[in-house]
Amino acid sequence: LPNRPSITHCAALDRCASQDSLDELSLDDYWKEVENIHQSSGSDAEQQDEVQLKVPDEGEQEEAWLAEAGLATLFDESVAVPEDTMSLLSTLTRTQAAAVQRRVETVKQTLRKKNKQHQVPDVRDIFKPPSSQGEKAGSVCENGEGIAARSETHVDLEASFSEQALVYKEGTKGGGAPSDADDKLPTFRIPREKTGTTKVGDLGPADMKKVQRLALIEMTALFDTASIDLKAHKAVKLKFKESGLFGVPLSTLLEQDQKRVPGTKVPLILQRLISRIEEEGLDTEGLLRIPGVATRVKAMCLELEVKFYEGTFAWETLKQHDAASVLKLFIRELPHPLLTVEHLSAFTSVLKLPTRKQQLQALNLLVLLLPQASRDTLKVLLEFFERVIDHKEQNKMTLNNVAMVMAPNIFMFKGFRHKISEQQEFNMASEMANIVRLLIRYQNLLWTIPKFIMDQVRKQNMENQKKMSRDRAMRKILKKMAYDREKSDKQEKNPAEGDGAQGFIRVQAPQFSKISMAVQLTNDLQRCLDEEAYMKDLMELNPSADWVIRPVQR
Repeated sequence: LPNRPSITHCAALDRCASQDSLDELSLDDYWKEVENIHQSSGSDAEQQDEVQLKVPDEGEQEEAWLAEAGLATLFDESVAVPEDTMSLLSTLTRTQAAAVQRRVETVKQTLRKKNKQHQVPDVRDIFKPPSSQGEKAGSVCENGEGIAARSETHVDLEASFSEQALVYKEGTKGGGAPSDADDKLPTFRIPREKTGTTKVGDLGPADMKKVQRLALIEMTALFDTASIDLKAHKAVKLKFKESGLFGVPLSTLLEQDQKRVPGTKVPLILQRLISRIEEEGLDTEGLLRIPGVATRVKAMCLELEVKFYEGTFAWETLKQHDAASVLKLFIRELPHPLLTVEHLSAFTSVLKLPTRKQQLQALNLLVLLLPQASRDTLKVLLEFFERVIDHKEQNKMTLNNVAMVMAPNIFMFKGFRHKISEQQEFNMASEMANIVRLLIRYQNLLWTIPKFIMDQVRKQNMENQKKMSRDRAMRKILKKMAYDREKSDKQEKNPAEGDGAQGFIRVQAPQFSKISMAVQLTNDLQRCLDEEAYMKDLMELNPSADWVIRPVQR
């Protein structure tokens, strides 16, 4: 690989000696994998268009952020319903409100510079004095004793992550470098809740959308607390293959697969490759690390493109190391990175947070923010990597080995290496491997929806339900008035009809209507229950809930 940092030089910059730390390692496997990628891509005759990254203009990033958070109405009143925005704002913690307020101020200043006449509301009008619930949350955070006293390995899902980070920052007078303990990978635990733990997939699409908006606000507030400036990128749209297996967007792949297997959430080719590797056994030494024969791998990819959907591909001819190489090629050939262009900079900035717990919390929020296709695919991959690591005594693939081999395949999407300097690439190598290591190590926690976000979603739904009830009551009154007016008009024209003329009796039943009406589901929180949840506690939390028993496909 031309101009790459030497392995010896990499080793000289490493620091400590812990089985759980990447710093002890020379990143040997990482650079070998980068070299393998370079050699394989250099031999390809057909080069796909590279992903081009667009840096947003001043104020554009903040506007996009507010729109993604469901707060576009704060700078464009024609975009969203103000009541929905206010119900969201009413649930924010002080750190979340500060994050929103900072972006609104930036948009306001930008529009003023551009001499736009659009009215952006003053932030003092947007954020009213905190309600009793907000004051309660604020007092807990300002006190800080409850949060600070908890164990370092205790993951608190009830208090806002950014509020916890603020308490940590105030308690350590500005934070600082992580302690020696933070350089290891402790075992974090989530205490069992009587109301159960909510996982991704337990919620309906409408509620999951609310979760993602709140996760975006919370993630930004967490980075703001640590004074970390996130610069989100946007991918410039380019033409990609509209069919096939490799170099095809995840959404396109899933559309193809769902026509054949309804309900498919992860590309069938990826599932089949993982199955093939596991069929041959996970004890093979150097699995994922030792590359397959390049010419054979390329030939297999071309054959898969033609025969996979026909069901005529001879899987028994695909050797294990070749299958692993095809799997890695599939990941890095995705037109957009698996972790998305929009959130890639946030993933690479996670290690700037001062503690391992905050890094884990940030990854939790970022996983929630991923599109469903990326999130489901990432989950299947991480579970596969964990199974590989379970056989480390035989295959010699530890957590660190797998992380270093897979990091360049996950992060270095097409065109990435052409946009960074050699020094930047060297600096990012350890960071990328560390992020993949954290994703694998703590994957069981990353698909959990924090309880404080669930509480915020519930409060939003309650506010929306109150509004819907008021609207229904008003519609009922207006309908009754129209009915009475119509009845009065008919009686004036035909006075005999009202007293049993022609043997008929007119019966008024206000609870029924001759006009059919569509029944719309309410905005109540729809959630699949944790099997270990206590029903009594759930009923106390949701006294008017409807309970439905039905099979759910995971």
